[in-house]
Amino acid sequence: MEYFAGVSDALRLTFVQVMIMANLSIGIFIIGMYINIKKWGMGSTGYGQAPSKSILAFPKMLMYQMSEHAHAHNQSVLETFVLDIVFQRRILRRSPLRWFMHFTIFVGWMVLFVMSLAMFLVEMIHMVTAKMGIHGLPEFLDPEIFREILAVPNDIFSYILLVGIIIAIYRRLFVAKMREATIAYDSVLLIGLTVITVSGFIADGIRTGRFWGFAMPVEWAPPASLFHVIISLLFCIAYIPFSKYIHMIAIPLALLANKGGE
Repeated sequence: MEYFAGVSDALRLTFVQVMIMANLSIGIFIIGMYINIKKWGMGSTGYGQAPSKSILAFPKMLMYQMSEHAHAHNQSVLETFVLDIVFQRRILRRSPLRWFMHFTIFVGWMVLFVMSLAMFLVEMIHMVTAKMGIHGLPEFLDPEIFREILAVPNDIFSYILLVGIIIAIYRRLFVAKMREATIAYDSVLLIGLTVITVSGFIADGIRTGRFWGFAMPVEWAPPASLFHVIISLLFCIAYIPFSKYIHMIAIPLALLANKGGE
C-alpha cells in the first residue's frame, strides 16, 4: 500500500480498511471459485442439472468440458507450462499481434502483482518487527529502500502493461472483425484494466512528483493510492470467478491435462 503513495502515516490510517477489503475480495473469490467448481463438476452433459455432491470430481470434468475435441500431445509438463502457458505459443501461431498483446498484458500484470505482493510482505514484516522490538534485519527489508529497488522495474512493467492495453483498445475499436465480436464481458475487462493501470500511474506520479510534468498536491497521494488498491482488489481478485478472467485458471489446467493439446 505504501508502495503506491509513499505517505506512511496517512496510509497506516487506512490499513484496517484495506485489510478488510482484501479479505472481502478473497472471500468473494473463494465463493466464486466454489460455484465454478460445482458447475464444472456437472460435466458437459449434466450442465443445468443438480450439481455433483462432491467437488472432487471437478478436475476431470473440467478438462473434458474444455477439451472434448482436443488431441493430447506427448510433451512434458514443464514444456507445456513454459511454452504453452507462459510463452503462449498457441496464440503466437495464430496471430503475432494478438500474441504480443496477450503477452504484454500477461507479463505486465503478473510481474506488477508479484512486486506489489512483495512490497506488502516487506511492509508487514517491518510493522511486526517494529512492534516486537526486533532489530538487525537486512537493509533491503526497510520499506523505503525496498520501494526504491522496485521503482525502475515497476515503471518498466507498468508501461509494458499499458502497451498491451493500448493494442487491445485499438483492436476493439478499429479492427472490424474484433469490434463486431466485442461483447459486454470484453468491454468490462478492458475498461477495468485501463482504470487500474491509469490509477496506478496517477498514484505513483503524485507520490514521486513525476506526474508527466504536472505538479499535484502530495496530500492527494493517500486517497489516490487507496482508490488504486481497492479497485485492484475488487477487479483482479473478487471479479475473476465471475468474468472471462476465469480462463487464466481454467485454460492452464486444460493445457496441462492435455499436455499441450489444442
